Amino acid sequence: MDNGIECTLGKFADDTKLCVQQGQVQDPAHSRCNPKHNCRLGGEWIESSPEEKDLGVLVNEKLNMSWQCELAAQKANHVLGCIKRSVTSRSREVILPLYSTLVRPHLEYCIQLWGPQYKRDMELLERVQRRATKMIRGLEHLSYEDRLRELGLFSLEKRRLQGDLIAAFQYLKGAYRKAGEGLFIRECSDRTRGNGFKLKEGRFRLDVRKKFFTVRVVRYWNRLPREVGEAPSLEVFKTRLDEALGNLV
Repeated sequence: MDNGIECTLGKFADDTKLCVQQGQVQDPAHSRCNPKHNCRLGGEWIESSPEEKDLGVLVNEKLNMSWQCELAAQKANHVLGCIKRSVTSRSREVILPLYSTLVRPHLEYCIQLWGPQYKRDMELLERVQRRATKMIRGLEHLSYEDRLRELGLFSLEKRRLQGDLIAAFQYLKGAYRKAGEGLFIRECSDRTRGNGFKLKEGRFRLDVRKKFFTVRVVRYWNRLPREVGEAPSLEVFKTRLDEALGNLV
C-alpha cells in the first residue's frame, strides 16, 4: 500500500510537472500509523507531521478539527478586539457591518471542510458572535437569542447548516453539478410526501466520518419540504430555505 501511495504521488508530480522542494511537502498520516516509515516523492523523502495547514485550514493526523476551530476563534476574537478598541461608536449601523465583513468570515471560511465536530467547538465559535452582538448599544441586557432576533441574524450553527444545504444544492443541481458527480447517491422512492429529491444515507462506524460534509448534510437535505428541495434555481432555493431553517435546527 505504501509503495502504491509513493507511485501515485510520483506520477502526479511527473504529470503536473510539479517541482517539489525539500521541507515543503509533509505526510501527516504516517506519523501516527507508522512513525518509523516515511514516504518518498521522486527522490525526496517526505517528512511526517502531526498536523498540516493547507489553504489556511489546519488538519491533524486524526482529522480532528478542534485545532482549526481554536485557530478560527482566535483570529476572529483578535479582529473583534481591534474593532472594540479603535471604533468608538456602538450603534448597530456601525458594529454589525464591521462584524459581518471583518470578523464572521474567519468563522466560516471553508466551513464545509472543517465544521466543528464537538459541542465545545461549536460553543467556542458561537461565543465570538455572542461577544460581538453584546457590543451593540441597547442590546447589552438582552439574551443572545433576543439579540439575534433584534438584529435579524441566525446563530452560527444555523448559518453552517444553511451553508451546507446551499453547497449541496450547488453540487446536486447548480454550478458545481459536474464536480459533484459521485458525491451523493439519489434514493429511488415512490413516496409522494416530502422532498421528492431524497439522498441515500450511508452508514459509517467512525464518528469522524459521520461529520464529513457529504454525510452530515444528507439527513437535513432529506428533511427539506418538497418546495425547497425541488427549487428551480439557487436564488429560489435560498429564499425558501430561510423559511424552512427554523424546523431543521
